[in-house]
Amino acid sequence: MIELESVPELVDPVMVAAFEGWNDAGDAASTAVGHLDREWKGEVFAALDAEDYYDFQVNRPTVWLDGSTRKITWPTTRLSVVRVGGDKPRDLVLVRGIEPSMRWRSFCNEILGFAHELGVEMVVILGALLGDTPHTRPVPVSGVTSDADLARTMDLEETRYEGPTGIVGVLQEACTHAGVPAVSLWAAVPHYVSQPPNPKATLALLNRLEDLIGLRIPLGELPEDARAWQLGVDQLASEDSEVAEYVQTLEEARDTAELPEASGEAIAREFERYLRRRDGGPGQGPGGHATETGDVSYLRDPSSGRTRPPKPPRPETGRGKASDDKGPKGSDDASGSDGEEGSGGRPEEDGEG
Repeated sequence: MIELESVPELVDPVMVAAFEGWNDAGDAASTAVGHLDREWKGEVFAALDAEDYYDFQVNRPTVWLDGSTRKITWPTTRLSVVRVGGDKPRDLVLVRGIEPSMRWRSFCNEILGFAHELGVEMVVILGALLGDTPHTRPVPVSGVTSDADLARTMDLEETRYEGPTGIVGVLQEACTHAGVPAVSLWAAVPHYVSQPPNPKATLALLNRLEDLIGLRIPLGELPEDARAWQLGVDQLASEDSEVAEYVQTLEEARDTAELPEASGEAIAREFERYLRRRDGGPGQGPGGHATETGDVSYLRDPSSGRTRPPKPPRPETGRGKASDDKGPKGSDDASGSDGEEGSGGRPEEDGEG
């Protein structure tokens, strides 16, 4: 039974989730949710039981000293709530954790149980993948959904991906089965500079989220961090002629592909964002498939004590990431490649779209 007595009634709540691991190239997605939690001083109200979902030989606990007392921090997923005021207040439920090692259906049931009891109106899942994108251009961000109506009304891409998926894809599909509107936003991180942090990708995700949920997000030092990151990568690239030549090739390919897009709609979106930030006003606006097909229920039996929600590119050494459906729509800086980059290939070749 979920105990939520300490959580006040929320106003038009949206759940925003991100998970470290396969779905989080450059830690861009998890850092974005961490930024929201920090800027809006989120209050943690729940944590999932680590022993239910994590293999501690894969995600090891850490030991630390609190004065003279040794304590252990276990890998888990925590939920916090932030109250966002203003002319049009809207609260957020933030979910931040590590991709679970096991029992993914039960994991999604727990998240959906919280979403239902808190009255969450929409779930937005953030992710990042490795892609053939130059660090010198705007970060491609794609918005995708399994809901055809939501894709049409929110100008999102409807996922058609088939293949391996991560927890982002499974959770999005669980939301679909439960009748909860769900969107995933994917940032493409240059595969040749995939190590975290990547503040430029984090900033791009937050900008797209801002447009989607209609809230002005305080960015703090992220814009300056993104500029410093790009300058640092510029310097490293300039010191290696092969890398510099490769980046130039990516730039030319990107510019050629985007030439027809550099017009009306993209410019209008950027201008709207500028006006929104200048005036301090609100913004505009409210994937993947599970690996097992069929009418799989992700909802716990009522005997559990929960109320059921109403039913209506190159390979690189290191951590592989995934996307749950890449599409060309969804952002003023979106172009993105189709695919999920996991254990090796380029996103457009063997990824989740």
